[in-house]
Amino acid sequence: MKFGLCLWLGLAASAVAQSTQPASVASEWDVRKLLESLDVQAQHLKPIMEQLKPEAWVAKGAPKTYEVQWKAARAELTYFLSSDEALARQPERLTLALDTYFRMQAMESTLGSLTEATRKYQSPALAEQMQTVMSENGSNRDQLRQYMQDLAAQKEQEFKIADNEAQRCRGALVQPPPSRRTSHP
Repeated sequence: MKFGLCLWLGLAASAVAQSTQPASVASEWDVRKLLESLDVQAQHLKPIMEQLKPEAWVAKGAPKTYEVQWKAARAELTYFLSSDEALARQPERLTLALDTYFRMQAMESTLGSLTEATRKYQSPALAEQMQTVMSENGSNRDQLRQYMQDLAAQKEQEFKIADNEAQRCRGALVQPPPSRRTSHP
């Protein structure tokens, strides 16, 4: 009987913890809008990246590593779009939010290096265009970072509530049952 009651109370506490979302965590709708904006901005990078010609840069004296970086940046863009899509399907998953954010950072880091090489070895205007698209995404990046922080805080709170309830139930299960006194006539 105690076990059933504790199990029920534990499940109820977990459900309450999940349904009581702190006011600071963005709604699922807002997160999906944010991810859509990130996706659109990333899609704007594709045609710019296709214009980059790192093999021609090498002919002009650039290090061959730019070709490797260009290939890596294209792969990172694909990975980012995949992570963004997965997070849009399950915005409550902290691991997906982290993956999306870190992939975006990796992509931006590589593109930063390629932007400078583009400016030097190909076209300052194309480099400026790439820099502009990346800069336009700064607000979205900051919003995603804030969402991750808020989501992590929410998950910590849920864990704390569930852990406290589990500790309480363990304590109730370990206690000996109350002795029954039988009354004698």
